[in-house]
Amino acid sequence: MAAYKSDIEIAQEAQMLPISEVAAKAGLSGDMIEPYGHTKAKVDIHSLADRPRKGKLVLVTAINPTPAGEGKTTTSIGLADAMNRLGHQTMLALREPSLGPVFGIKGGAAGGGYAQVVPMEDINLHFTGDFHAIGAANNLCAAMLDNHIKQGNALGIDPRRIVWKRCVDMNDRQLRNVVDGLGGIADGMPRQDGFDITVASEVMAVFCLATDLMDLKARLARMVIAYTYDRKPVTVADIHAEGAMTALLKDAIKPNLVQTLEGNPAFVHGGPFANIAHGCNSVEATTTALKLADYVVTEAGFGADLGAEKFLDIKCRYAGLKPSAVVLVATVRALKYNGGVAKVDLGAENLEALEAGMPNLLQHVSNIRDVWGLPVVVAINAFPTDTAAELALVERKCNELGVNVALSEVWAKGGEGGRALAEEVVRLCEQPSDFRFAYDVDDTIVDKLNAIATKVYHADGVDFTSAAAKQLKQLEEQGFGNLPICVAKTQYSFSDDQTKLGAPRGFRITVRNLKVSAGAGFIVALTGDIMTMPGLPKVPAAEKIDVTSDGRIVGLF
Repeated sequence: MAAYKSDIEIAQEAQMLPISEVAAKAGLSGDMIEPYGHTKAKVDIHSLADRPRKGKLVLVTAINPTPAGEGKTTTSIGLADAMNRLGHQTMLALREPSLGPVFGIKGGAAGGGYAQVVPMEDINLHFTGDFHAIGAANNLCAAMLDNHIKQGNALGIDPRRIVWKRCVDMNDRQLRNVVDGLGGIADGMPRQDGFDITVASEVMAVFCLATDLMDLKARLARMVIAYTYDRKPVTVADIHAEGAMTALLKDAIKPNLVQTLEGNPAFVHGGPFANIAHGCNSVEATTTALKLADYVVTEAGFGADLGAEKFLDIKCRYAGLKPSAVVLVATVRALKYNGGVAKVDLGAENLEALEAGMPNLLQHVSNIRDVWGLPVVVAINAFPTDTAAELALVERKCNELGVNVALSEVWAKGGEGGRALAEEVVRLCEQPSDFRFAYDVDDTIVDKLNAIATKVYHADGVDFTSAAAKQLKQLEEQGFGNLPICVAKTQYSFSDDQTKLGAPRGFRITVRNLKVSAGAGFIVALTGDIMTMPGLPKVPAAEKIDVTSDGRIVGLF
């Protein structure tokens, strides 16, 4: 038996192509890329501005995540490699990993096994500096806002109603609530403050939804950062920060070009979380890929109730995108976990638990097909412990809904292990579809939230805390009622209670906070106990990450 190799060992053994060759595969000439070393590059989006989109878009999503893992990114990469093996020019459009999860739980997020994007260490760590630029732009805005108050507060900003937080790309619960400006008159005005993780910043959302540099600047200018004493919104434009913020982001907005282990081109660009933000890679990367390839495989974060919903109802709405097919990733292990099996026992065959956990998968399948009107295939991310009887049960249940199932073995076999999935995806892309949104954007905020809750989560409705009810009234009075909704919710359940696994019924969603992200163009509805600054686990992944004497990184997985 061959010795087990970790993801980073597989990635470090890869013979990567020079980035110029990868660019040529994508139809990009040398003057259209800006190399960052030998294996990474930024793409000059201006040179492609007038080129029409030609590709078909494939969305990869999943069941609700569990500790057993699902493998969306791995499946996305393996699918793209498989489609290229079948002779279909295919590109990837993925998110950049956040340092928070890399050093917290995940230890890396560039795929796994023989379905990875490389250079894996660079992508998982500083990469091309995009997240640093986003954090710098966010914090420049915070500094200029506090400076405006210190220098006389001509706008009449109420320091108690500042809604803009500083950010850092790290899980650091210590920074959730802070008091700053201490020391004396020269050190600013003391006030309660806090930090978000960079991926939850509205700058990240704006960065990922902007269609070009000037749209980025206009969206930054519209962001609401505070309110005056008479409760009028204050924007970035009011403190004249949008130009400098755009200057910090002018290079970052160019998509990052890398490659899969099989040398196929991939864009990895932008990275908001789907539980607290909209969870999609940048519009720039997706639309650029659609101009270059016949098929584009992209991914939305966490389960389909979060990432796919926001991809379809927010990103597609703003960018004029229409997916041709959806891949819904699941594992037998994760379904058994939904059926009540402890993580340590997931390797044993358990048809009863598998059947009990199937409603989670089937509800996501039904949503994709019946709520959004899109063709869908279920990809079972294969594990060695899966039994023939378990796989047959999953296939039978999905077939009862008229949906095909494909076994994906891309982790172990790369693109070759995704041929069956690729063939089904290509078939689905030729099928007619009736893509529609889950709600009308001109409905009231309450109606839009109820539509998401009842149609997608299968809740009985939405309740508002007294604070959220006041915010709702203010947002509608300020003219923000016709924006899409971005629900911040636990990723582990259809409900706002992470302990309700499977496909729960008889529950309601409680909205405790509503705020406008006017630059991104949506209303954020915070539910349950969701936080915009995560904390590290008891044993962070960072404890296993190290560097050898020759500079080789180890411990990323």
